[in-house]
Parts: sequence; structure tokens; C-alpha cells
Amino acid sequence: MSGQPVLMADDDEDDCLLARKAWGEAKVANPLRFVHDGQELLDYLRRAGKYSNPESSPRPALILLDLNMPRMDGRAALKHIKADPELRTIPVVVMTTSKAEEDVVRTYDLGVNSFVTKPLTFDQLVRTVRTMMEYWFVLVRIPKGGQ
Repeated sequence: MSGQPVLMADDDEDDCLLARKAWGEAKVANPLRFVHDGQELLDYLRRAGKYSNPESSPRPALILLDLNMPRMDGRAALKHIKADPELRTIPVVVMTTSKAEEDVVRTYDLGVNSFVTKPLTFDQLVRTVRTMMEYWFVLVRIPKGGQ
């Protein structure tokens, strides 16, 4: 898992910028890559269009998924990912501003691996990133997926 990117799907440029800064502050070894909606996420994962080169779009070790995005929202993208035998072993963490119980229940029904509400402060975001990376890259064992 070390060296494989973490792919963040989020349409909010400010959230992406804060995530990149938190990534650096948390000293995460895995590179962080971004897509900005569910359709772009699926294109990346399926190596379609501008993501057709596997060297520039390697399989992510983890997906951080926002729920509310244009074109295709995170719920629809999650449904596609978990229905695809080639993709469903990639851990998906919903990271969203939503605190709605309905979103929690629905995303777990769709197969999400974790649901995290976005932290309110930068320091909390750094702690959240460190905790998630330790959990996903140190504590748990994930099946190796295709490249």
C-alpha cells in the first residue's frame, strides 16, 4: 500500500486545498490525488479518457469520497464501485459534511468501509488524516487489487 495514491473525490476546491495541506502536515507517505465528481472518479478507476495511462493514474490504495458532487454524486459512484468486481476491494471512506443518519445508513448499505464527518478545524483535519492513514495502512489488511 505504501506508495499507492489515495484518491480524493471532492468538488470543493477549498476542501481539496486543506486536505493537501493536512496531508503534508500529517507526513503521509502515500501521494494524494484528486477528482472532482463521481463520473471523474469512475473514469479514473476504469482508466477511461484522460486517465487511460496506468502510470499516471495508478490504482488507489484508498478512496476518500464526498457525497454531494455535481454530475454524479458520491452515493451513485459508491454504488458503481462496490458493484464492480475489479474495484470493490478498494476501501472507500465517505468524508463529508453530512451528519444525517440517513446518509450514514445508506452509504453503509451501499458498501462503504467507513463514514467520517469532515472536521471543522485544520488541526482536527490533520489528526483525522493521521488516524485514517494509520488505520488503513498500518492496522488493517486489505486484499491486493489489480493494477
